[in-house]
Amino acid sequence: MQILQEGQGQLIGWHDPDENRQWVLENKPRDLHDKQTTIAEAVARFVRDGDLVASGGFGHVRVAMAGIYEIIRQRRRHLVLAGKTAVHDGDLLIASGCVDRVEVAYTFGHEIRGLSPASRRMVEEGHCRVVAETSNAGYQWRFMAAAMGLPFIPSRNLLGTDTLAHSSAKVVADPWSGKPICLLPACYPDVALIHVSRCDMYGNAQIDGTMVEDFELARAARRLILTTEEVIPDEQIRAEPWRTVIPFFLVDAVVEMPHGAHPCQMPRRYYFDEDHIRAWMQCSKTAVGADAYFEEYVFGVPDFDAYLDKVGGLKQLHHLKKVEQLRG
Repeated sequence: MQILQEGQGQLIGWHDPDENRQWVLENKPRDLHDKQTTIAEAVARFVRDGDLVASGGFGHVRVAMAGIYEIIRQRRRHLVLAGKTAVHDGDLLIASGCVDRVEVAYTFGHEIRGLSPASRRMVEEGHCRVVAETSNAGYQWRFMAAAMGLPFIPSRNLLGTDTLAHSSAKVVADPWSGKPICLLPACYPDVALIHVSRCDMYGNAQIDGTMVEDFELARAARRLILTTEEVIPDEQIRAEPWRTVIPFFLVDAVVEMPHGAHPCQMPRRYYFDEDHIRAWMQCSKTAVGADAYFEEYVFGVPDFDAYLDKVGGLKQLHHLKKVEQLRG
C-alpha cells in the first residue's frame, strides 16, 4: 500500500494477530470452571506493573470502580491507560501514580462536572504523558479490529483532523478508488476491567443498558476481570442465551461486587453519587488533598465493602437506588 501520511503518536497495544491468537490458545482455557474470586486476588494475579489497562463502561456509567480502587490499593505502577473514556477511573489512577501514560479519547475531565484538577496536575508536572490520541469511535474500532483478529481496520475517521497527526494511525491510498483511507491499528489491552449487571460463576455476562465498547473490548483484551452486581445460576443464563453479551471463554476472573461501580452510575440499580464525586474534585485541587483522599478511602480501608460503609453505607446506597429508579 502507498502510505500517504503517518501519525506521530506512540503505537500501544498492538500485536501480530497470529501471535495473539497463539497467546490466547496457550493461556485462555475454554472449559467451564468456577472463576469466582475476590477483587484483591484478581488484581494481584492479572494486573502487572507496566500493563496496558482498559476500563469498561462509558464516562461515569457502569465503571468497574471496585477494581480501580484495588489497583490503587495494590500500588501498581507504570500502567498505560487506553480506551474511549476515562473520567473518574482515569482521574484516580493517574492521581495515585498508578498510570503514567495515556491514550484515551476523553479524559482529564468529569464531563459536565468540570475538568480534573488532579490528573491535569500530574501531566503538567511531568508525572504522566499523553502518548497518542484518537477519537471515541476510533478507539472502539481499534478494539473491534483486535476482536476480529485483524492488524488494522479501515476508516474515514480522523481524516482531515489534527487528531490524526497525534495518533498511531496511517493514511494509505485505497487500492480500489485511489482516495485516502485511514488505517486504525488493532489494540489488544493486557487486561480489561468491566462491571456487568449479572453473570454466572463461569463468566457468562449480561449488561443492562448500552454496552458502548464493552462487546469489542471483552474480545480484544488478553485478560478480562469481570466485576458484577450479582452472580446468578448458570440455569438462568441459559434460559435467555440471547442476553449473554460476554461469553465465559473470554473471562479470567468473576468478582461478585454489589455497588461495584460506585460512585458512578449503574443503569437501573443506582445513580451517580454526586456528593462523593464533588468531594473528590474539591479535595484533589491540591496534591495534599488528593493524598488525603487516598489515605481515607483506599489505603485506610481493607476492601471495597469497607469503602462503601465509609461513603454512607446502606442508607446512602438505598438513596442512590431510589434516585435511579425515580422513587420518592
